[in-house]
Amino acid sequence: VQLQASGGGLVQVGGSLRLSCAASGNTFSKSVMGWHRQAPGKQRELVAAISGAGSSRYAESVKGRFIISRDSSKNTVYLQMNNLKPDDTAVYYCNRQRAYWSDYVLDPWGQGTLVTVSS
Repeated sequence: VQLQASGGGLVQVGGSLRLSCAASGNTFSKSVMGWHRQAPGKQRELVAAISGAGSSRYAESVKGRFIISRDSSKNTVYLQMNNLKPDDTAVYYCNRQRAYWSDYVLDPWGQGTLVTVSS
């Protein structure tokens, strides 16, 4: 499966962005999908995951601000990011989850999309 994340950019504190991740292949609808991020000098972390049935889970740091969703007809998963903070600055990646809430993923990491939040 190939994954292409897009939608990042420069935004001011309190602003919003919507990230998209398009997946190739025919296993998307059954896969748990996750959004991960890696800030400069930090380890990559999982911030949101969504099951094939649509149930979702969030890291505490983004709960109430980020919303993960999916459109299986388009093989795409989204991450709506609201009330952005400087600590949200990172490269964001999507991937198929090996387990629902896990740092372990199934596919090679793509290039990701850079989100920069300016204060």
